[in-house]
Amino acid sequence: MFIAFRPKFVAFYSELNFLTMIKITLAFFFSILSFSSWLSLSGVTSLQEKASLLLPEEKHLANIKQLTFAGENAEAYFSADGKKLIFQSTRDGRGCDQIYSMNIDGSEVKLISNGEGRTTCSYIFPGGKRVLYSSTYLADKQCPPRPDFSQGYVWAVYPGFDIFTAKPDGSDIKQLTKAPGYDAETTITLDGKHLVFTSMRDGDLDIYTMNADGSNVKRLTNELGYDGGPFWSYDGKQIVYRAFHPSTEKQKTDYSNLLKQNLIRPTTLEIWVMNADGSNKRQVTHNGKANFGPYFFPDGKRVIFASNMDDPRGRNFDLYKINVDGTGLERITFNTTFDGFPMFSPDGKKLVFASNRNAAKEGDTNVFIADWLE
Repeated sequence: MFIAFRPKFVAFYSELNFLTMIKITLAFFFSILSFSSWLSLSGVTSLQEKASLLLPEEKHLANIKQLTFAGENAEAYFSADGKKLIFQSTRDGRGCDQIYSMNIDGSEVKLISNGEGRTTCSYIFPGGKRVLYSSTYLADKQCPPRPDFSQGYVWAVYPGFDIFTAKPDGSDIKQLTKAPGYDAETTITLDGKHLVFTSMRDGDLDIYTMNADGSNVKRLTNELGYDGGPFWSYDGKQIVYRAFHPSTEKQKTDYSNLLKQNLIRPTTLEIWVMNADGSNKRQVTHNGKANFGPYFFPDGKRVIFASNMDDPRGRNFDLYKINVDGTGLERITFNTTFDGFPMFSPDGKKLVFASNRNAAKEGDTNVFIADWLE
């Protein structure tokens, strides 16, 4: 369009004196500058940012937005009304994760946990009057030591972890679990009445449920091995989780020896589904890779999860969806580093996840939100 109007524009320009030309040029320059500033302030330039954050193959995502911009930020989960997120982060110069909340546009970031020990696995109760998270602060106010990788890549299951609730401003902390050993990885039903969590209280890593006040604890899994990371279906009738059940004597010995050191090796995890009472357990994935962070679609018939199944080196994790019967596997993200911890909004229209994409420095993990497209 500019080329079509160029002859008339040049003829008009030549009739003006030099000073007028300068004035017009400067006015034009500053008007463009002001307009660009307005675009930036109004968020219009974020369209270009969104395009750069989204890869062409990611057809199920749209209007992607980055909510955090430095450090380690992960496990962001929606409130029941879909207006807030609660997440863990190592921001503010802290040596290990603390719990924060923010609006779904990334504004009003607030510290919730007390800044002591290490925290993980946070959730917001329906109604927004209380939050839930696990912390080691009663065992030690300092950050616990990082796991020893001389035995390969391992996760620490710190025995000091217990489950707590608090008000959204972090006050009125109440302890829900007091059993010896690891208690964490807790999520809440949409009606707020029941919790599901991972515990080592009986000597192995298994999944348990309890009432929202910590009463009526029930064990759901009994197989040797790690059962953890559970999430409820929208109707509260199913639980999806990750598991590793050692089958060979070598695997059993390795698992048991690591567990005595409060460690697990998460290199092989499969996605499982069971009823809320622990019945009808069935394995969903069978790829022998590290599959984790599963979350139900609103229909209860599909699951979204993270996996390294398409990386021969096992380093790159992407998001996938699959039917609960194991059919219909489809890759969702195609970032070359890490995408994980997905969760749908209560209405199923948005997806929040953690990713290394667009990192300010290598290794940064940030929180992203996108519209979900079927």
